[in-house]
Amino acid sequence: MQHRMKEFTMKADSVDALLERAKVGRISTLGADGYPYTVAVHFAVLDGKVYFHGLGQGEKLDNIKNDGRVCFEVDEYIRLMADGVTFPCDADAEYESVVIRGDAVILEDSDLKKAVLMEIIRKYMPHLAELPVSDARIQSAAVVQITPVSITGKYHR
Repeated sequence: MQHRMKEFTMKADSVDALLERAKVGRISTLGADGYPYTVAVHFAVLDGKVYFHGLGQGEKLDNIKNDGRVCFEVDEYIRLMADGVTFPCDADAEYESVVIRGDAVILEDSDLKKAVLMEIIRKYMPHLAELPVSDARIQSAAVVQITPVSITGKYHR
């Protein structure tokens, strides 16, 4: 484990808090060509699993179908710590970040898909959370579930 990870490891409650407030996550999949593919997603956490949604087709879904091993990341840049710094390499940043390695599957269960989509709506558009979502919309959306294998969080202040 690298030095900063040992010294600045986040506690579980801080990891949960960052996952709750972060608005953008990044999902990395492995392409059939062997190259990683990373994209930003909106997401929610339910019962210890990470979920995100998107269109019913595309590169990230193809990659997950071929190899469900993924990496999910969120971070929060707080500020540049450069007061009194006279040499650029002495500047630093205050931040928090979480990395989740896990196994991803594309959900088929309509009830779970609806619950996840409603949670995502509550997170990003709480003022619309009481409005109905049609079954057709739920069926056409792709919802991916990530079951964590490992979770690490680090910070710097």
